Amino acid sequence: MQIVISPARTITVDEDSFSYQDLPKYLAKTTKILEWMRSLSYDQLHQLWWNCSTRLADKNYQWLQKMDLRQHLTPAIIAFTGLQYQHMAPDVFTDAGLEYIQQHLRILSGFYGLLRPFDGIVPYRLGMGDCAHVAGTKNLYQFWGETLANDLFTNDNLVLDLASAEYEKAILPYLNNNRHFVKCRFGEVIDGRIKQKTTQVKMARGTMVRYIAENQITDLAGVKQFQVGGFHYYPELSSNEVLAFALKKL
Repeated sequence: MQIVISPARTITVDEDSFSYQDLPKYLAKTTKILEWMRSLSYDQLHQLWWNCSTRLADKNYQWLQKMDLRQHLTPAIIAFTGLQYQHMAPDVFTDAGLEYIQQHLRILSGFYGLLRPFDGIVPYRLGMGDCAHVAGTKNLYQFWGETLANDLFTNDNLVLDLASAEYEKAILPYLNNNRHFVKCRFGEVIDGRIKQKTTQVKMARGTMVRYIAENQITDLAGVKQFQVGGFHYYPELSSNEVLAFALKKL
């Protein structure tokens, strides 16, 4: 079983907590994206993605010009610092847990494609759904094509989807009868359906990764045993493609 998650918008530099193990697998394609981004003017970048203060946009632009994809690298699992990663808390994983996620966890990224937890990355500002026309493509979904899905399913026909809609869209078009892509849904039961809240879902996804890693789970039967933070598996609301976990009993 492989597990796929989204990156976070917030990224930090930390060269001390853990050492990175490898460079990202698709660094050549990342380089093409970087070259395209550098071909844009400050105003174009600000209009396309950087809907932020002028001060922050200036900082992003200067960082983009000097970005070195091979220097001052932080392991991806530590670099991303959003809610999901905070609740995953990889900095206090056991050695066995860290080994597990390196083998089974993958992070989707518009900039890097598909990351292993200990791939070394630099801070960047580009989402999978952001407007980007790299190498003549319409968007990053077209730029990455079936590469990411093929990679995910190389050695395993089961992938647990803990990614957001923005990122799972990079995988969904390339599923077939031999590829089992199972999404986890977290929320409360309201009128017989799972009602999700964004913050709650992000926290639950991180907690789920921690649970799976700590328990060395490799199948859906183990995933269904998840009972952390008040969540319980609800078979009545689940299917072959969706596992439902709720805080409120039916």
